[in-house]
Amino acid sequence: MLEFSRTLLRWRSRNCSRRVSTWTPLATAFNAPPARRINFTHDDVGLFGMPELRSFEGFFLLRDNVESRTQELISEAISDQRRRKMVDIFDELSDTLCKVADLAEFVRIAHPHSRYTQAAEQACISICGMVESLNTHKPIYKALSQVVDHGDKLPTSEVDRHVARLFLFDFEQCGIHLPEEERMRVVRLNDYILQLGQKFMSGAVQPSVLPRSQVPESFRNYFPTSGENVIITGLCTNAENVQMREAAYRLYLQPSKSQEDLLRDLLLCRHELARSCGFDTYGHRALKGSTMEKPEVVRDFINELSEKLRPRADSDFARMSQMKRREGGKADARTEVWDTPYYTNQLRRQLFEEHANEFLPYFSLGGCMEGLDNLLHALYGIRLQNTDLKPGEAWHNDIYKLAVVHEREGLLGYIYCDFYERVGKPNQDCHFTIQGGKRMPDGSYQLPVVVVMLGLAQPRWSGPTLLSPARLDNLFHEMGHAMHSMLARTEHQHVTGTRCSTDFAEVPSVLMEYFAGDPRVLRTFARHFQTHEPISEDMLRRLCASKNLFAASETQLQVFYSALDQEYHGTSARHGGSSTDTLRSVQDHYYGLPYVENTAWQLRFSHLVGYGAKYYAYLVSKTIASWIWQTYFEANPFNRQAGEKYRAEILAHGGAVPSRKLVANFLQREMTPSVLADSLITEIDADESKIKDLIISRS
Repeated sequence: MLEFSRTLLRWRSRNCSRRVSTWTPLATAFNAPPARRINFTHDDVGLFGMPELRSFEGFFLLRDNVESRTQELISEAISDQRRRKMVDIFDELSDTLCKVADLAEFVRIAHPHSRYTQAAEQACISICGMVESLNTHKPIYKALSQVVDHGDKLPTSEVDRHVARLFLFDFEQCGIHLPEEERMRVVRLNDYILQLGQKFMSGAVQPSVLPRSQVPESFRNYFPTSGENVIITGLCTNAENVQMREAAYRLYLQPSKSQEDLLRDLLLCRHELARSCGFDTYGHRALKGSTMEKPEVVRDFINELSEKLRPRADSDFARMSQMKRREGGKADARTEVWDTPYYTNQLRRQLFEEHANEFLPYFSLGGCMEGLDNLLHALYGIRLQNTDLKPGEAWHNDIYKLAVVHEREGLLGYIYCDFYERVGKPNQDCHFTIQGGKRMPDGSYQLPVVVVMLGLAQPRWSGPTLLSPARLDNLFHEMGHAMHSMLARTEHQHVTGTRCSTDFAEVPSVLMEYFAGDPRVLRTFARHFQTHEPISEDMLRRLCASKNLFAASETQLQVFYSALDQEYHGTSARHGGSSTDTLRSVQDHYYGLPYVENTAWQLRFSHLVGYGAKYYAYLVSKTIASWIWQTYFEANPFNRQAGEKYRAEILAHGGAVPSRKLVANFLQREMTPSVLADSLITEIDADESKIKDLIISRS
């Protein structure tokens, strides 16, 4: 046993030394747990380097400071002696509130210690109260409205005027421009909508609990029981047993009167809110200032794409039906809605010989970060530099801090990487803005600070954290958001980085997924974490092709979801009819698989709460990202000229320029529904061709 231990130590020593000499310093840092920092001096700098947050009690001081500064800025805005542009005062007001609100919201979610989370939550509540008070402050609203309608007494740019209009629209969302009785109605509707949404989301994830007598005997054995009840906790999409997949779908998605009532009331209240604020529908209210601008444009895009997708999606479903017939031995078997995820995974395994852990060794976290670093340097001339954290700066001992440094411009901002799972941490991959960038009065730039949160497994003594292809996509996606924040250079923080329209905010992150799926990019860093052997060309081709299986039918599903969301938030909302009848009608028109009787999938569609009338946003972002990829990066994903142009004409502006204008200028073509649809169809056809070529080459 002793000799074995010595041998193991010698092996680890050889391999560790080889890793250190082979990986870059950045990769080496991320391939090992962050070094535990022992604080001998107790000279904490505070969370994110904020001296006030050496203790959780600092949130109370921050809150008081915000309240004091807010009152000063209000007085300045309504003063006859005002010496600054109105938009600059409002942006400082927004910055003052957001610096504490965004920070507190992150700490409330992510900090492991309850005293910090509770203090942060109290700060969030206090800031919300200040914002609500501002939303009823008619003198400051009138001062802003006067500037928007008649111009400022100080010189302003087109960007200034655009941002001022955004501030005014935010004000009017709460009905401040309405007579008092109508304004109070808007306030009540907003409160009720919030309550309805919370209840609907809670109900959407509850298990279905059914008496045994209501569950067909052939289904009962598939699910756990409690007394005389059968419990169905979700859709068994990857179950090999087709009866189990069907049973889970039919039972988990049974209609629920309470959920139906909540959804009906939610949609009706949203419609009434929109009408009170002067919009035809809630969809018109939600899309004001967006890339697509109006529901009619979204509908045209959805219809254009739907028509082009139909024969391609039908081909996907036909292939799935063939697989089902071969597997079950039934000549008349056809694909049902509960089959699509299962047969996508089956085809991936059959055609590409993909095994669950086959690719893992080639994507160590450090290797992936090295690949990101090299890609960002090629495109933008920036480097990600692992930076030592000072005592008290981080909320946990497994956080990394990256300085984003440009080869000419110097430091652009900071990214805190909270990558590892831990007890109490939300199980979600996301990007948080802690401090937005903006131009300061002295000409300097307030540097952006963000957090990228993932849920990766902790590295072990035997090796680094390894990423699946899906985790790799998520890493690139979230870093795309971070780069949007880092590379923006806006005058106003209110529109910096990801603070743009919902249907444009995902474009930079989705575009990064195209780089993550390109073999030329993966080839630069996909190496075995022990042997450092590069991933084989065969594995690389299989990996990239497997990401695009059944792309047409999957896109058609997203079109269906988007169309349903638009229908719910259109003119039909005022009638308050059955949401299931609407679902049936929309599914028949937009999806290639039929509605299943006595099911109500929409009652578990929680995105209706957070993305009401905006579910289409991901589909449009995907389409724009595809268009940008095809135009500028498909020929060469390391094209520096294209990267610099993309930064200067897209990323640098954040939301300071209307996104529709940004896209049209960058791509030198009007963004019509037809052009958008053709862009996505071109990608789907090209991917299908690559898959067929790979199948032929392997047969």
